[in-house]
Amino acid sequence: MMAKIQQVKDMRLDKENRAIKTHVPAAKLNPTSKVPGTSGVPVLPASTAQTAASQDPRADKSAAPATFGEDGREDQPQATKGKRWTLQDFDIGRPLGRGKFGSVYLAREKKTKFVVAIKVLFKSQLQQAQVEHQLRREIEIQSHLRHPNILRLYGYFYDSTRIYLILEYAPRGELFKELQKATKFPEQRAATVSQLPPTCDHTHWPHPPQYVAQLADALHYCHSKKVIHRDIKPENLLVNLRGDLKVSDFGWSVHAPSSRRTTMCGTLDYLPPEMVESKQHDERVDIWGLGVLCYEFLVGSPPFESSTQRETYNRICKVDLRFPSHVSEGARDLISKLLQKLPCNRISLPNVLKHRWILANAERLPQSDTP
Repeated sequence: MMAKIQQVKDMRLDKENRAIKTHVPAAKLNPTSKVPGTSGVPVLPASTAQTAASQDPRADKSAAPATFGEDGREDQPQATKGKRWTLQDFDIGRPLGRGKFGSVYLAREKKTKFVVAIKVLFKSQLQQAQVEHQLRREIEIQSHLRHPNILRLYGYFYDSTRIYLILEYAPRGELFKELQKATKFPEQRAATVSQLPPTCDHTHWPHPPQYVAQLADALHYCHSKKVIHRDIKPENLLVNLRGDLKVSDFGWSVHAPSSRRTTMCGTLDYLPPEMVESKQHDERVDIWGLGVLCYEFLVGSPPFESSTQRETYNRICKVDLRFPSHVSEGARDLISKLLQKLPCNRISLPNVLKHRWILANAERLPQSDTP
């Protein structure tokens, strides 16, 4: 059976290698062959992602190939200590997605053959939208986070017109797209992955942990590092090959070791009452976001979604929470404990992991061998 599992992995790798072979020429992404300059680049501390690869404790090990280990985890591209990445270090493959400020491409580091995603951002668009500080914050925070359910930022580089982020590749893409296809997840599906690779024998493939539990664990880790994400939603959650959740997009995140914030940020449907009312907020805004996400998994829409923005604001402030009849009592209990108006009354993330609805769903599944 292990041979069959390896065959599935090899098929996936061959597919991505073929995609990279039909790559976008580097010249198309990099219009200048000059040494990268610093004009227009957000000022970043020297300790950030430029040297993130060399800071990793595994950086002195032998280079990792572009394959998946038996436990399904990816390694990382290896850089020589002090090395500055350039576009010439990568083969650029197919587009993976397009955003407001640029695009994401499949890529492979030439020396190690390690597969990554490269996010290409246009400096002019970042400056025009006045979001350079968000990018600076995203790089500073994400490059220092090390958790199996947080998307890795391996490093960054830039040229005269663009900034390139070297990111962990999540082959199955946005969780939002899976939710769109399914409209809503049945409760057991909401607690697990929505679909395993179609060529895989699901009886023996390692079963991924629960989505809600994985996100709760990732957020608990962030909060232990004094990091608040502040924009939890399906579009910012990716899924890797084995179906594990990966929290991404730390553009609205903040490192707040001793202060409470008042900034309005994030997505309206996911905003907690304290942010809607422009009050101070702390890391417990992420607990509210987890509750909204859990509801959307089961119902197919956010809990306070309304025909007008004003009505949505009012429903959030009142915590006007309504459950369709198909939502189980256990799920209602967890969501209600997450969506408390007063932050101090919201269930803690460690207690989310111990909640009976989470444990009941986990008991229905074969246990993964992932430590």
